[in-house]
Amino acid sequence: MKTLTVHRRRRRATASRDLRARAAAQAERARPVGRSRGLRAALALPALLLFLPAPASPQAPELVFISNITATSGGSGPLTTIEEQTKAVLDALGERLGTRGLGYGDVVAMNVFLRDSRHFQAMNGVYRGYFAENPPTRATLEADLPERDALVQISAVATPAETEVISPPGLQSPSLPYSWGIRAGEVLFIAGATSRDPETYQPVGGDVQTQTRRVFGNIGMVLAEAGMDYGDLVACKVFLDDVRLWGDMNTAYREFVTAEDPPARAAVRGGLMNPDFLVEIQCVAERSDERRVVLREGQRLGRSPLSPAIATGERVWLSGMLARGEDAEAEARATLARLGATLEAAGLGFGDVVDVWVYLTDVRDAETVLGVLAEVLPEGVPTTVAGLPLVGRLGVEIQMTAVVR
Repeated sequence: MKTLTVHRRRRRATASRDLRARAAAQAERARPVGRSRGLRAALALPALLLFLPAPASPQAPELVFISNITATSGGSGPLTTIEEQTKAVLDALGERLGTRGLGYGDVVAMNVFLRDSRHFQAMNGVYRGYFAENPPTRATLEADLPERDALVQISAVATPAETEVISPPGLQSPSLPYSWGIRAGEVLFIAGATSRDPETYQPVGGDVQTQTRRVFGNIGMVLAEAGMDYGDLVACKVFLDDVRLWGDMNTAYREFVTAEDPPARAAVRGGLMNPDFLVEIQCVAERSDERRVVLREGQRLGRSPLSPAIATGERVWLSGMLARGEDAEAEARATLARLGATLEAAGLGFGDVVDVWVYLTDVRDAETVLGVLAEVLPEGVPTTVAGLPLVGRLGVEIQMTAVVR
């Protein structure tokens, strides 16, 4: 009998023999087997929002988004080391979770941004003490941070719903404090995946196409263990070591996503923690019989392998969007026009948005962009802001998630 790892309300997901066989094939071939279907003042705004799909169900778990937590000072003065700031940031996370009756064990996904990648090991030393068992999925990147003195910034997703830790038997457990996948109802959060050998956890080198295929091979194993496949991916974030690799990454990426309804996506430059890696991909999957692509009036799928938005019946996952403008403010307004039209096509509006990500080529534009967002979004919508340079010459990209109430 297979032994299950139990932690609080989490348990390892099981999959059918067929799904496990497919996972093994993915590890061997790294090819898809999915189905064919279809500033400070601004940053000080409340960063926590709980949305409650009604009625709550296993298919529509409650989710809590928490964003842009930094800590640069404490009771005794400035916090100047990565250890001090990481502890203070995670303590603040615990406090915000506590206001919703949640704890660290309810966190399903984390994004950690470091000002300097050389702080990675020291950050992990503190982080591990907060997530000793069955830690959340995670992606860690070097980025420019809006808070001038911040060394670390985090955003998180948590849920009071029952969750399952997904640990594929053919995928070596990470030595770092994160889980490969965590599932809540029909929503699966997948850790930022890099090009690692599934049996040894060692880096697999090669060009960006080779690494992208290995990344998706590992993602496929997590999906299969959760009873899903590539066709269930709804949103991905692609972090490239060099934005000039975008085209070659796309060539391999499109081999794995469904052509008629690829997941929503954002692709930016992010400083990866291991110099051996050229790409890291973090995804969310959601199984739904109501899945559909959302297109603005007259719009068609473009050449890039992404949908403007994927609607699942419970929520809408939008791609990172951008638009031309003479400056950051103009770009933000033009981008919001596209996002607003996409939301309208889904029967929603900005009042239904529950999570926002802002990617900036120049993080000094943060206050300006946040001011534009404040004009259309409800007060307190969690908004992650990071200096992660865009593909191309534009400076502002905005990605959203909305809920069908």
